[in-house]
Amino acid sequence: MNESSVETMPFSDDIPADKVASDRTTLHATDPQIDRPPEFCHASESQSFADDSAEDSKDLTSERPTSDELPEQRGGILRRLMGGVGWLISAVFSIVSLIVCLAFLAAIPIVQLVSFGYLLEVAGGLARGKKLRDSLPHLDSFRRIGIVIGAVVVGALPVQLLAHLESVAALINPGSNQSDQMRIFAIAAAGAAMVYLLWALARGGRLRDFVWPQPIGFLRRGWRPTTYRELPDRLWNFTHSLQIPKFFWLGLRGAIGTLIWLIPAMIVIAANRNGETGLAGLVGIIAAITLGIVLMYLPMLQAHFAAENRWRALFEVRRIRRLFCYAPWAWLGAMLLSLVLFPIPLYLLKIEALPREVTWLPTLVFVAFILPARLSAGLALRRAKRIASDYGDGVTKPSSWINFFSRWTVRTVMPVVVGVYLAFVTLSQYTSWDGLQTWVQQHAILIPIPFFGV
Repeated sequence: MNESSVETMPFSDDIPADKVASDRTTLHATDPQIDRPPEFCHASESQSFADDSAEDSKDLTSERPTSDELPEQRGGILRRLMGGVGWLISAVFSIVSLIVCLAFLAAIPIVQLVSFGYLLEVAGGLARGKKLRDSLPHLDSFRRIGIVIGAVVVGALPVQLLAHLESVAALINPGSNQSDQMRIFAIAAAGAAMVYLLWALARGGRLRDFVWPQPIGFLRRGWRPTTYRELPDRLWNFTHSLQIPKFFWLGLRGAIGTLIWLIPAMIVIAANRNGETGLAGLVGIIAAITLGIVLMYLPMLQAHFAAENRWRALFEVRRIRRLFCYAPWAWLGAMLLSLVLFPIPLYLLKIEALPREVTWLPTLVFVAFILPARLSAGLALRRAKRIASDYGDGVTKPSSWINFFSRWTVRTVMPVVVGVYLAFVTLSQYTSWDGLQTWVQQHAILIPIPFFGV
């Protein structure tokens, strides 16, 4: 505002009354809050607070799930529950397939070393620090093998039924057309089942590939030879991924080292072969006591050997004795499972020899019992190594009185555990079909059946 405007501005006393009234009306129109009584201002503020509270309550209620959103949440929980059940079924099926495959391999002479090497690797993997869910190598591959075996069995059922009907028709009415028809139907069913299985394998060999045949895709590509051209290469790659030579080499070295440790058992066999007493009996008793001392360390030595993958590790008794000091109770639990709870009931299956054709059936039970025993040994050794890493990897022993008490308590109980196991081994030489050979054919530390069959 310049000086001329100030000089020419009239004072309020000189402004006409009608001009002031018109200006006041204009101001009231532009700003309603001007020149209002105080009670109107308080009412508007309370109204604004009420509006804010309404907005806040609206926000709070908007965060609550509505009736339309609740089914979605329930559906998410149901999906997670069904996913967990599916995972559990898949895991159980994979483990069952693994046990069946190991039992089948264990029933074949020489090849059974693959099964023994796999069991050693289970304990060695845990001793190296693997997690329990990763301790079973190639578990997914065994699941796929189980799926294929199951599909072959299901596909063979119609063929077996038709072949049985053909034989029945031939017996009831020899030379009739019905037996010829059943034979043709059986051959056709066998061909259809083979094509079905090959088509499923060409698409990946998964469960859904066997359940749903994709008929449209089969009409487009199933009849072409190029569809099955890659099957031999894929089968070879799958077989190579199982690392069978690795497990065989591990099992062979482990078996040789274990047999060296079992020399006292061989002396027991030699001392009692002819029922001799006197000096031979004394030698047998000394050999049995020596075998008991060996069994206190042998399961952990085997796990240590598999973890280090060195043959000399199978004889590092000093290292095992030092690792025992860090986890004595875990050690005792593993020895109970490895020598008493799992192996002893299996001696009932050795009372009578079975035909060679069904040798693998009891081997299923043997593998199912020995597998958790190997897992327990690996877990105990893994725990001991983890605690030992806090003491310079075994340079010093724990100095607490609790550890001292635990060590000597377990050392007192351990001979009892081994003594119970040896008592059943001694009894089994009179009840087992193998007789004195049961001193060497110990499924707790070796494969569940003899090396060269029965």
